[in-house]
Amino acid sequence: MIDKIYKWLKAHPDMKEKVHKLIEHPRTRPRWWVRNLLMPFLIKKKKGAYISRKARRDLYPYHPFVIGYKSIVEQNATLNNAMGQIIIGDHSRIGIGTVVLGETIIGNYVSTGQHCLLSGLNHNYEAIDIPIDLQGAYSDPIVIEDDVLIGANSIICAGVKIGTHCFISAGSVVRTSIPPYSLVAGNPAKVIFNLKTGERVK
Repeated sequence: MIDKIYKWLKAHPDMKEKVHKLIEHPRTRPRWWVRNLLMPFLIKKKKGAYISRKARRDLYPYHPFVIGYKSIVEQNATLNNAMGQIIIGDHSRIGIGTVVLGETIIGNYVSTGQHCLLSGLNHNYEAIDIPIDLQGAYSDPIVIEDDVLIGANSIICAGVKIGTHCFISAGSVVRTSIPPYSLVAGNPAKVIFNLKTGERVK
């Protein structure tokens, strides 16, 4: 049913724009009726999952939001699925002040430190005669596999895949995909150690 509505709206851009204005406040967040009336239907929480009341939930009916068994979203975190689904696996933690924006798939036993940014969102900017703000945006999914720790103040850029059992050092800016069992640090982030073989990467 939902898919049919989306297809119909894509075929009728004028109506799509009206529906969009009905759902989204000009300050780029869901209107109060979406946040207060639709929220129980927009969040799919498994048993034991917890989202702090002080977390900002910019959740729209466009894309799914799922949080797994005993996973936690801490205070002052921001969740925004306007540009793509957000899936959080089991036993995972989104740290204080962390922003998850755009399509992001997070596995099991993943933890972020404080004030991280996971942005599966990119802005168009190529046309120099049009303000960047008016050129729109697109989603390039982030995938974080199981058993990953992301240190405080790290940035995970759009299109990045992080393999299983990786450690992302605090303050890292991850712009390219990371193989499994890697210790990563720096800006731009580089693999400096293989946790499986115990070898330093040159």
